[in-house]
Amino acid sequence: MASYSMIKVGNDYVVQANDKCILKVGSRRRAAQLISEATDLLNALAPVASPDIVPEEPSLQRETPELP
Repeated sequence: MASYSMIKVGNDYVVQANDKCILKVGSRRRAAQLISEATDLLNALAPVASPDIVPEEPSLQRETPELP
């Protein structure tokens, strides 16, 4: 999962995911709001995209032929 942060660059704030700059906004409040929303969305997706959950595969059972 990404680690979000914000840094001030001049008069703007840059939102970062891990070490990559992904968005520049004009207000600190908006940057914090975007980080909160992104975190909420990723947390909502986490149970769906969890690698621990393996979809159930249909069983491929063969019928044994009856011998005369």
